[in-house]
Amino acid sequence: MEVILREHVDNLGRRGEVVKVADGYARNYLLPRKLALLATEGNKKVIERERVKFEAHELEEKNVAEAIAERMANVAIEISRKVGETEVLYGSVTSGDIADSLMSKGMEIDRRKIALQEPIKKLGEFDVPIKLHRDVTTHVKVRVVAEGEPEHAPKK
Repeated sequence: MEVILREHVDNLGRRGEVVKVADGYARNYLLPRKLALLATEGNKKVIERERVKFEAHELEEKNVAEAIAERMANVAIEISRKVGETEVLYGSVTSGDIADSLMSKGMEIDRRKIALQEPIKKLGEFDVPIKLHRDVTTHVKVRVVAEGEPEHAPKK
């Protein structure tokens, strides 16, 4: 069955593309969730009108993301955490912590846009990618430092 995608669908295609999918996938997943329309001539015309509006909106979003990326080009943040004798962090630094630190510098970034593969669990300086837009990614230097004196491990 041929359908026109109304939204970007991972491993299938982008908005506005005409793709061929299994009948069941279209009927049970794409169509009920309004992710796609049947590929009829009328729907193709509707999607073409929507595409013009969408492309203008997409260009505006990309320009905003590029402006934010330019502001963030030389931003470095420092996060302090308690550490043990072996300089291993108690807890970890997550994307939420990085988003909070950026917020304190006046940059509101959604934590889901911070592409941290796994939480930071050691001291040091890390280059963390932030995906502001599908085509715009910037990097922020995150420096994790020890908070106060290292704590001693409890004696058994």
